[in-house]
Amino acid sequence: MTVPAGVRRRVEELRREIRRHDRLYYVEAAPEISDMEYDRLFAELRELEERYPELITGDSPTQRVGGEPLEGLEQVPHVVPMLSLDNTYNRGELQEWYARVSRQLGRPPGGLTAELKIDGVSISLLYEDGVLTRAVTRGNGLVGDNVTANVRTIRRLPLRLEGAPPLLEIRGEVYMPRSVFAELNRLRRQEGEPELANPRNATAGSIRLLDPREAARRRLSVWCYQLARWEGVKLERHSEVLEYLAVLGLPVNPGWQRCPDLAAVGPFLDHWEKARHELDFEIDGVVIKVDRLDEQEALGATARSVRWAVAFKYAPEGKKTRVRDIVVQVGRTGVLTPVAVLEPVRIAGSTVSRATLHNFEELARLDVRVGDTVWVTKGGEVIPKVVAVDVSERPAGSVPFPVPERCPACGTPVVQDPGEVAVRCPNIHCTAVVAARLRHFVSRGAMDIEGLGGKLLDQLLREGLIADPASLWELDPGRLAALPGWGEVSAAKVMAELEEARNRPLHRLLFALGIPHVGQRAARLLAGRFGTMDALLAASPEELAAIDGIGPVIARSVKKWLAEPENRRLLERLEEHGVAMTEPREAGEEIRPLEGLSFVLTGALSRPRDEVRRRLEELGAKVTGSVSRRTDFLVAGESAGSKLEKARRLGIAVIGEAGLEKLVRERGGDLWNL
Repeated sequence: MTVPAGVRRRVEELRREIRRHDRLYYVEAAPEISDMEYDRLFAELRELEERYPELITGDSPTQRVGGEPLEGLEQVPHVVPMLSLDNTYNRGELQEWYARVSRQLGRPPGGLTAELKIDGVSISLLYEDGVLTRAVTRGNGLVGDNVTANVRTIRRLPLRLEGAPPLLEIRGEVYMPRSVFAELNRLRRQEGEPELANPRNATAGSIRLLDPREAARRRLSVWCYQLARWEGVKLERHSEVLEYLAVLGLPVNPGWQRCPDLAAVGPFLDHWEKARHELDFEIDGVVIKVDRLDEQEALGATARSVRWAVAFKYAPEGKKTRVRDIVVQVGRTGVLTPVAVLEPVRIAGSTVSRATLHNFEELARLDVRVGDTVWVTKGGEVIPKVVAVDVSERPAGSVPFPVPERCPACGTPVVQDPGEVAVRCPNIHCTAVVAARLRHFVSRGAMDIEGLGGKLLDQLLREGLIADPASLWELDPGRLAALPGWGEVSAAKVMAELEEARNRPLHRLLFALGIPHVGQRAARLLAGRFGTMDALLAASPEELAAIDGIGPVIARSVKKWLAEPENRRLLERLEEHGVAMTEPREAGEEIRPLEGLSFVLTGALSRPRDEVRRRLEELGAKVTGSVSRRTDFLVAGESAGSKLEKARRLGIAVIGEAGLEKLVRERGGDLWNL
């Protein structure tokens, strides 16, 4: 089909306009149009590209959402090696580096630049004739992974640079904003998935995902900090490079400063050591570089690191204590989690004696050993975690903690699925797995059987009275009453709660069963779509994956779980005991899909703001009047003002009314169809 010249012109015009608004929104934080107007431009471009597929190009804004899953990641050699940086930990070591540079040059360097050291994943970006053609991870410094499809999903990064020279190879750092990381972990908790250890690990996993669509949902970001190769432009200083990158529209971290000498770097270090908590991204120090590019070339590099730059690392946050032991816990999905047993230490108002090490990959990265002195913080001011080891205080003879070959609870050989970090016990009859699954089954949000706490469940397991969820409805009140610490009143209370729990809606049962990847949101979506367990059992993987918010990963997990003979028998026994297998059309309990989320409203909305606020509160949200770091979403209408600017500055997610409706729908609710 011949494409009319007018259509070609309109497509290019739309692309230029959308790129300009992307830069205003993501880089300069100075949007000119509303979300609705932007969506109209985007929809028009997408409609024209769908009508004329031959017009689609890799740098079109419509291609950011990612394509089909990749078979694997191609290995790509770096034309210019991505070398490491030497680290310094105090001002004396930094002074030694400066003196060494001065000796090699025969004089002090002609200026320095100081930049924030982003705690993310290094990336090399190749632009040819202004178009992003390749993105490669650092890898081993000589060869990295081709992650172009995933990097194209980063909204902050331009796919085309206007007025760029023929070739630019840019080095940058991909990161996950703190606000995005907190929301991702909140959703993982809700979905029954283990939390991610920290934003850097989350970034490293996200950038290497084989499904670009999933990578797009992770909302990664990037800062550009260096040119490795370039043609057609004259640059003499590193500080000029940073300014030039910003002029091209690339995201350059504003936290950098040109310094005439090392003395001028000191106040910069002091300022950011205190102010780093105000950032929406993690930093672990400051990079100091020789500013003149000819001096960088003269200084050169070793086989491992450049001589013209050094990292000044800040001391880890938290308090120091000693690791008495490392134990391995087994969760309800069989995942083995290493946990540090600590000498008790007071942190953020409570005494901490245990801290998660998340997984064995994180344990190996930190290299925590029994007897080590470690820094411990509270993630999100709640969950204690080890963040660093003071190797200088490590006792002689200590050895790395090994990855268990067998489950510590039942002795079954552990397994690790390809592409997964988690090490699992595959034995569904493992005592630790059974106990964890039962605790989840009776928990609030699942079947909500309040009278059966963890200690009572453990007692029933020891006595051999229960073995799986169905056996709860096989309990005899007389035997319960005779147990130590029970009595007739306690037994009668539990039996009454079990009777009431028979009538929970299907979505509560689906969540309670502990199907991998099926949390409260996915359970609501599945129950709402199929209505009965029989219909869900009969559904094909394609039908499951087609549900907005489910996708292929959850679909495969659900079908695999439902296909297991033991799980089918469990469902049959639950049904025999009268446990409901349907989702009421008029649910007996209110669906609150926005539970735990905080919103701020700004600008002119299509309905009175009080009405929108009341509806959000009905759906479980907290609505406040001002934007803060605790805000999850800013709902922006026409003529949004200072709240929008502050949200952009803090990295808070900004959505329009259409985005709000989609969010509620994805979480199993409906915004206005009450």
